[in-house]
Amino acid sequence: MQESSEESMDLKMKNEITTDLEAVGPFTSNIEASATPLERTSTKRGLKSRHAQMIALGGTIGTGLFVGSGQGLRMGGPVFLVVAYSLITVMVFGIVTATTEMSSYLPVPGSSVAYYGKRYFSSSMGFALGWMYWYIFSITVPAEITAGTLVIQYWSPPVHNAVWITILMVVIVALNALPVRFYGETEFWFASIKVFGIIGLLIMALVLVLGGGPNHQRLGFHYWNNPAPINDYLVTGSSGKLCAFLGTTIFSMYAFAFAPELLVVTGGEMESPRRNLPVAGKRYFYRLVVFYVLGVLAISMIVPSDDPKLLGGGSGAGSSPWAVAVKNAGIAGLDSVINAIILTSAWSAGNSYLYMASRALYSMAVAGSAPRIFMTCTGSGIPYYAVAASASFSLLSYLNLSSTGATVFNWFVNLINTGGFTSWVAVCVIYLRFRKATLVQNVTDLPYRSKFQPYMAYISGTFFFMLLLLNGFKVFVHGYWNASSFLTSYIGIPIFLLFFFAHKFLRARNEPWMIPSDEVDLYSGLDEIIANEMPLQRREKWYQKWRAVFE
Repeated sequence: MQESSEESMDLKMKNEITTDLEAVGPFTSNIEASATPLERTSTKRGLKSRHAQMIALGGTIGTGLFVGSGQGLRMGGPVFLVVAYSLITVMVFGIVTATTEMSSYLPVPGSSVAYYGKRYFSSSMGFALGWMYWYIFSITVPAEITAGTLVIQYWSPPVHNAVWITILMVVIVALNALPVRFYGETEFWFASIKVFGIIGLLIMALVLVLGGGPNHQRLGFHYWNNPAPINDYLVTGSSGKLCAFLGTTIFSMYAFAFAPELLVVTGGEMESPRRNLPVAGKRYFYRLVVFYVLGVLAISMIVPSDDPKLLGGGSGAGSSPWAVAVKNAGIAGLDSVINAIILTSAWSAGNSYLYMASRALYSMAVAGSAPRIFMTCTGSGIPYYAVAASASFSLLSYLNLSSTGATVFNWFVNLINTGGFTSWVAVCVIYLRFRKATLVQNVTDLPYRSKFQPYMAYISGTFFFMLLLLNGFKVFVHGYWNASSFLTSYIGIPIFLLFFFAHKFLRARNEPWMIPSDEVDLYSGLDEIIANEMPLQRREKWYQKWRAVFE
């Protein structure tokens, strides 16, 4: 009886699959028939929901959270550190809801914020964002490699630094040269290690706070009073406290940068993106609260802000506040475990940013904003020319051989923060245009609509625009002028504007500055995306029915 039941279900499944393929088949055949050789290959949807959710959470958790938080603590003290991370978390929530709403509606292959900028705002916006994302994502890879080599130096290995730079670089590039499912799987485990590592560190912090360490010192909120809840930074008095708040908030941005954009990029290679993207977006905010906000709260309670070992992000693995806390508590050996987790996080973040850089370049090629050669993919969906061009920036890691790692790391942080602020301001502007277009065109079948929008877009956009202008405020304080810091803090702004206006006046002179709301294209490609997603949803239902037979 059971065999008969299985045979009938198997026959039914085959018939339904045939029907689905016949429905989707003509679309696929038309593409293949009309495509040029370059267009016949594209990225593949090899990322599952668990990959996308873990990558979005852990993919960009790097040295900003594990090491850079120590510099934030030293700048502003425990109160400002917690306030800065909490404030940025709320503002990033506005970015996540905006990107999730746009990308889940139309998750095309090669999707990116730049793609939606071109489609919903103007071709010049898409062009400028695309090239900005590419170079920012690309230089973030050597930033994480730099941090990784600094972590390795904690163990004082008798090997030249160039060897470790090369090893880290080769592994990151190799992982991005494999089919996306391998990238998704390795990044899933990399991110899992970081997430479980943070959970372990939070438990350790709770034990230390309650007096469970080897020295049995009950810390509580002791370090919030001694040395002080709020520090002075650059100058003394009220001005010093204002500088401390600004410095801590701006520097903390590095820990959050580009995570929402990573969620958008993975949507282009995710299975059932119209269903899985909203799920990943909704959970993302809660995980930020748990790991970022609770993480810095724990740090503020177990490490004094005046500890001399807190030399700031990029000064070495010993500057990690977690490692400092373990040493102060007298726990032998655990500092090496913590630094191994930090090394994994730097490696993982570099892996994710190279993935984003290559997909940003691929997306621009698809949109016609970059040479079409970058559209070329392998049979498994890897845009290998885009990966190679993006990976070439990793050679900047060798700057560490002629300058100190801390100096190079902070140069990268300034450049990345400028790009991050610019990106999030643009996200809010593009989202507001998208939302207005859906209202004007009466589009109601959105997979996700946040009840906090569009209000959060206005608030977050204004907040990050102010931080963009204040990014290099330190150089304007008397006695702290530094040409390299000024250049790395602000050069991103004229570069973005140059891309925008050059494209506008050279290639889009006859186009409007903004696409009118009733002319925004909200439909091209939508039917194909829905058609390709339906068979996947049906197969999942069949899988559940199949399990029910045997259970």
